[in-house]
Amino acid sequence: MNDKKKVWFITGAGRGMGVDFVKSALSAGNQVIATGRNTERIAEVLGNDENLLIQKLDVTSNTDAVAAVDEAVARFGRIDILINNAGSFYGGYFEEFTPEQVEEQLATNLIGPMNVTRAVLPIMRKQRSGHILAVSSGAGLQGFEFNTAYAASKFGLEGWMESLQPEVEPFGIHTTIVNPGFFRTELLTNESTTFAEPSIEEYKERRIEFQDFFIHHNGKQAGDPKRLSQALIKITSEEHPPSRFIAGADAVDLAEQKISELRKQIDAYRELSVSMAYDEA
Repeated sequence: MNDKKKVWFITGAGRGMGVDFVKSALSAGNQVIATGRNTERIAEVLGNDENLLIQKLDVTSNTDAVAAVDEAVARFGRIDILINNAGSFYGGYFEEFTPEQVEEQLATNLIGPMNVTRAVLPIMRKQRSGHILAVSSGAGLQGFEFNTAYAASKFGLEGWMESLQPEVEPFGIHTTIVNPGFFRTELLTNESTTFAEPSIEEYKERRIEFQDFFIHHNGKQAGDPKRLSQALIKITSEEHPPSRFIAGADAVDLAEQKISELRKQIDAYRELSVSMAYDEA
């Protein structure tokens, strides 16, 4: 275990899990750059602390990302841990999403973390150390009806993070994908959630059912963000942190279901699958 105090850079720090991530990191004696679009809200929620720097950051803006990282290094001299936490949820049926809505979902949940990580990596490479965490979802492990845009953004996030790992590992930089289950955050509030506009009658009955489900579960999720933030404190202090962390009993169940389903699909067509090679004379 590495007990050295570290500099944390956290996106989406003004709401939901981000608030708990910041508070836990500060309580552990670390220095934190808390970023978000609304700096006044961040200051109101987190207050003043000599170990806290609040920076404006819209993750969809590469310019914002570079500026926020520059200010962080000017203040604290380094960045040890990056938590790509900022995100949004677009719920709806694929046919009812506009192309612009899909692009907005990808911009926030996929391109955003890429922008911030691109700005942070030169710092970590120079240090020959660092840890990049990306908050994904159960929808990064398995697609769900009414979640086409969201799942696409999280699947993309995970493919990028898995590919990034061997690229940065030689520089002493770790990566961890975090797959939370249903946690009691602000993801399902009006501020973070956008639903596709109803436009196709055939989806109406199911659309109402799913939309009511998400609205009903807002504020009633089983997962405690404070416990997740404490788990991340533990993970980031380890010499060899995991490349993936499944958070919550529901997320563990989902991951095990996915493994079982993959095994069934492999076994069902194994003979055909392995018969694809050329017959060499």
